[in-house]
Amino acid sequence: MSLKKYLQQFSKEQLVAQIIELNAKYKDVKTYYEFSINPNSDKAKKEAKKIIIKNINTDGSPKLKLREARQAVTNFKKLSPTESDLADIMLFYVECGVNFTNAFGDIDEPFYNSIAGMFHDAGKFIKTNGMQERFKQRCKKIMDDTKNIGWGFHDEVCDYYYNFIETE
Repeated sequence: MSLKKYLQQFSKEQLVAQIIELNAKYKDVKTYYEFSINPNSDKAKKEAKKIIIKNINTDGSPKLKLREARQAVTNFKKLSPTESDLADIMLFYVECGVNFTNAFGDIDEPFYNSIAGMFHDAGKFIKTNGMQERFKQRCKKIMDDTKNIGWGFHDEVCDYYYNFIETE
């Protein structure tokens, strides 16, 4: 039985009751509906940034949990935010990663792959949505901040910048 067929057997009141129960039971559902009700809210964006900062932390002793930080970007994307807000969160992840490696030195290949991959995705998303001018200065700063980072990371970031942001 498909989900659609399953749900069609319930009345409107029963469906509303199920959604209310899911909202109370699951944090992701609650977050989704809070964002759907108030899409202009910065609450979800602030929460995503808070999680990213917590997991790519340059204050005090370094803390690096890329999986959790990247998951914050993925979860934010699932809320269907504005294009601008999603680009902001993606670039914030990259900025935190670049700051981390500049503060603590060379990391490892998976780290650079994750950060460069997000910059690629952000650049492609920014270009697809015609937001190059809006994010050009910020992306250039990211590129400039990678100039002393090894492993070919700077070259990769430069390639993405010139392919997606400054294409002329």
